[in-house]
Amino acid sequence: MEFKLIIKKINNTLSPEEESIFDIWYNESAENRNYFAKVQNSYQSDIDNINLDKAWNAINKKITPEKNKNQFYKYAVAASIALLLGSGIFYFTKPREKVIEVVEKPKEIAPGGNRGILTLSNGKQIVLADISAKDTIAKEGEKEQVTIKMDAKGVITYVINPDADASEADANLFNTLSTPTGGQYNIVLADGTKVYLNTVSSIKYPTQFNGEKRIVELEGEAYFEVAKDKSKPFIVKSGNQSIEVLGTHFNVHAYNNESVVKTTLLEGSVAVTHKNQKAILKPGQQSNVSDNFDKIAIRKVDVEAAIAWKNGRFKFDNAELKTVMKQLERWYGIKVEYRGDVSDVRFNGGTFMNKNLSEVLKVLELSDIKFKVEGKTIIVYP
Repeated sequence: MEFKLIIKKINNTLSPEEESIFDIWYNESAENRNYFAKVQNSYQSDIDNINLDKAWNAINKKITPEKNKNQFYKYAVAASIALLLGSGIFYFTKPREKVIEVVEKPKEIAPGGNRGILTLSNGKQIVLADISAKDTIAKEGEKEQVTIKMDAKGVITYVINPDADASEADANLFNTLSTPTGGQYNIVLADGTKVYLNTVSSIKYPTQFNGEKRIVELEGEAYFEVAKDKSKPFIVKSGNQSIEVLGTHFNVHAYNNESVVKTTLLEGSVAVTHKNQKAILKPGQQSNVSDNFDKIAIRKVDVEAAIAWKNGRFKFDNAELKTVMKQLERWYGIKVEYRGDVSDVRFNGGTFMNKNLSEVLKVLELSDIKFKVEGKTIIVYP
């Protein structure tokens, strides 16, 4: 990770492609996250401790305004120093002189979009925003057994060479599709299974399913439309949970920073296994598992709320405030801070995900919650 990308991240000046690369690096390890926090704290400390009088004196030695120019010239130069430091508000005070305030208008926080990074079996990373529709992304296998393409809608597809021979070596080729903060992406696996990947998520899968089972690994959230194959079960692994299906539609919510893994079934049936416990879900049911409990909890839910993200909507069904704000953090790349107890606040309703954050917050404010926006930090008041 180039140091300049870290500084651009701190100042919120990354391009969407740079944001994707940064997020992959940031989520790769705790060591990377700690390093970023250290740089961020050091950078902020440097800004907080800067001596504006010394900065003005340094510039004043190099610039001598003409006598017919008024005092505003001096403050305009000083104000420019503050703006170059990337701050929003600065006050400049000189003895017996008027205070000048420079305020940067809050910027709209835009929604996420179609962004993803494909990591090939050889470690090469491809930023999918750089790939044109209908392009061949790559060919994999010793004899180019699999061709990876992008269709006209930007969906990744895998085409198996009909003349290719399956081998143990080629069976071990795995790709990983990842989405950054504010990114979603769709993929069609080699067996025809459709996967809709939500933001800050990743799925690891073989380029072709040669074994007795079709196994993929998920971190984050994804909606699956599994191609039917009675002879070859489809299995989704998420942490300590395993889901087995033959062909059905379901959603898995399994973020590492959330204690509960939720599996919601829309049609067909799935078998959920966790800590030697097994449960069969029926359409309209959701299983909840946690490392803190051995038992698999099953309940009836609003499935439309569970998969609203796939359809471009936020839909809240008696959702806790902190659950709602976690969705906004991932989609808008914001940080949320709380002032006071909000544990009893719940939401019903929703809005579209293509709205700027300010419009979404207006909807939430209908529940008597107040928000203050400071850069990309949202402060919540009950």
